[in-house]
Parts: sequence; structure tokens; C-alpha cells
Amino acid sequence: MVARCREAIITRRPLLIGVVNAAKIVNLHKDEQLKASLLDCDLVLADGQSVVWASRLLKQPLPERVAGIDLFYRLLEEGDREGWSVYLLGATPEVNTTVTQVVTERWPSVRIAGARNGYFTDEEASAVADDIRAAGADMLFLAMTSPKKEIFLAEYGPRLNVPVIHGVGGSFDVLAGLTTRAPEAWQKLGMEWAYRLAQEPTRLWRRYLVTNTSFIAMVGREWRDRAATPESSAPRGQ
Repeated sequence: MVARCREAIITRRPLLIGVVNAAKIVNLHKDEQLKASLLDCDLVLADGQSVVWASRLLKQPLPERVAGIDLFYRLLEEGDREGWSVYLLGATPEVNTTVTQVVTERWPSVRIAGARNGYFTDEEASAVADDIRAAGADMLFLAMTSPKKEIFLAEYGPRLNVPVIHGVGGSFDVLAGLTTRAPEAWQKLGMEWAYRLAQEPTRLWRRYLVTNTSFIAMVGREWRDRAATPESSAPRGQ
């Protein structure tokens, strides 16, 4: 992934990166705009370990999980070596300011081309897009919620003129120290969601209960259908 991003920056060819986890896969089935935005991505990553497990169960195994936050950090490390520039879009004004400071301190050779919080109106969106384009950044990191992020990229993505566009979800909150990421052992067990739930139980319990249950049911139905019709186990289009 880092090599693909490097190539995009060198050639100035746009590379739009999407990520999927169990919750997003469930939401794709009821949100056409979210589905369309994902299909528009040049690369889609398995952000959740459960997606990798499901791919193996359905005999179309993905090579590995590539968490959006891991790619975010790796690209900042690469940017520090190469002197790449970034635009940081999203989160609250306070978090965005803190993230900008942390990036400057931890990766001093990364150039901050611009930064802006994610709380802007639909009327302000065009001006935000113009500011991003004028900044001439090598990479744009978006920490915005769905579907606002998808709506923004669908409307203004082609005119941003940024080689690498990566939606990083809650990564700004982690980098700013607002939330803590699960230990590596939890990540390998596919239990990162449980660690997040322990940190924000009131806000997240219902979401995880519904989406995790729905995801397991969806995978079970797909496995059953493929078992009934073996030829369907081949990748679509082959």
C-alpha cells in the first residue's frame, strides 16, 4: 500500500483509498450513497480483522488486514523521509489543532500544507475544496464521519488535485490522545471493537450489538448460499 501511494505521489495520479470493516459492510446494504462511494475508490482495504476472517471462510481470502490508522502512520513516516506535504481535514477544531501539532513534532519533515476541522456546512464545502486544491498537498487525510465524508468526496473529489486521499476515521482522536487504541494482542484477536466499546460504552454498545450481529448473519447466509451452489464460490466475473 505504501508503495502504491508513493507511485501516486510521484506520478501525481489520484489514488482514492477506501476501508471496510464489519459495520461498514452492514451499512453498505442500506446506504446506496455509501456503497457508490466505496465502489468509486481505487483501492479498498480490509480495516477490520473480521473482514479477513470472513474472506477466508468464503474461500476468497484477503492477504491481510491493513488498518486505516496503520496506513495513516506509515504514510506519515514515509512523508517524513521524503518531505511530502499533507492536508489534515476533520475532527473538532481542538482535535485538529492538536493533530497538526503532533504531526509537526513527531514527523518534522512532513510539510503541513493545510488543516481544517470537519465542522463545516454544505454551503462552506466548496470553499473547503478550493482551499485543499490551492494547498497542493501530496496527501489528504480525512477524519470525517459517514456519510458526510462520502458526500464531500463525491461532489468535490475530482477537483481536489491531491494524489493520495485516505479517510482515516477516528485516527485523529487517537493521535491527539483523546482515545487509546487497543493493544496489539486485542487487534490480532479481532477484538479492537471490544476495546473501543469499553472506552465508550454508552455511545457504542447499540451500534456494535446491531452491526456485529448483522455481519455474522450476512456471512452465514453467504456461506450457506455458496455451499449450496459451489460454482458461486469463484470470484465474480471469473
